[in-house]
Amino acid sequence: MNPFTGIHTEIDQLSARRSELWHRLSTGRDPEVIDEIRQIDERLAELWDAHRAERARIRFGEREAIVKRARAEERLERAA
Repeated sequence: MNPFTGIHTEIDQLSARRSELWHRLSTGRDPEVIDEIRQIDERLAELWDAHRAERARIRFGEREAIVKRARAEERLERAA
């Protein structure tokens, strides 16, 4: 399974669960439901960050290679 599939699967599951919780919350205030929604929101934020990082890695390459190229270009600019 590629990273996108795993990330998207978890995002879909958590989003569905969050939807259910918001529906339960519409019937009345429940601190446990509010806490679970908050936890899900935090996890979703982490997953979307991971998704963006993976997409950047695929598009631009590994971070180490990018830094290496940037340093090489910087050295060339200073030498010129």
